[in-house]
Amino acid sequence: MIRAIFASLLFLFACSPPETAAQSRPAAPPPAGVQEAVFAGGCFWCMEHDMGALPGVVEVMSGYTGGRNANPTYQNHPGHYEAVRVRFDPAVISYRQLVDRYWLYTDPTDNGGQFCDRGSSYRPAIFVTPAQRADAEASKREIIAGGRVNGRVITPILDLGRFTEAEEYHRDYARRNPERYAQYRAGCGRDARLREVWRR
Repeated sequence: MIRAIFASLLFLFACSPPETAAQSRPAAPPPAGVQEAVFAGGCFWCMEHDMGALPGVVEVMSGYTGGRNANPTYQNHPGHYEAVRVRFDPAVISYRQLVDRYWLYTDPTDNGGQFCDRGSSYRPAIFVTPAQRADAEASKREIIAGGRVNGRVITPILDLGRFTEAEEYHRDYARRNPERYAQYRAGCGRDARLREVWRR
């Protein structure tokens, strides 16, 4: 019972802001030779943590995309996805390799959110430029054809629009708050659900 109450409280404050928070901000262009990819896969703390561990990834930034609000914030981002902008060195990891890894960090069968985080802003999606679309679609076809997913793959591939960086307290959250992040991730059941969804 105590464990259930603790888990409920943890979920209540998952990805939630402190009382005072810095504003979100428009994205700056990447450095020369660095490419970008944008993904949504539930709470951006976890996506930032997982994608940031890949060789060749030079930066992962939490943010908002896919909605119409010109200045989204955590408290006001209707229609937007919680997403991450991944900056990477294409000499080390290609865009296609990055997309292939992205799938394994999400539940592509769930369009109502991800894990314990429910609602439209937590849905999974791949946001692409025209040059990236073919690779993203080929990766999705391969995932479906490979039969590795327990369920129907419904993650959409959407045109990339404006990406707005999240407030400062959301950035690099797992590194700066390792204990709280570990409790949240375990309590949310993310890794347990991934083991159920993916046939290794």
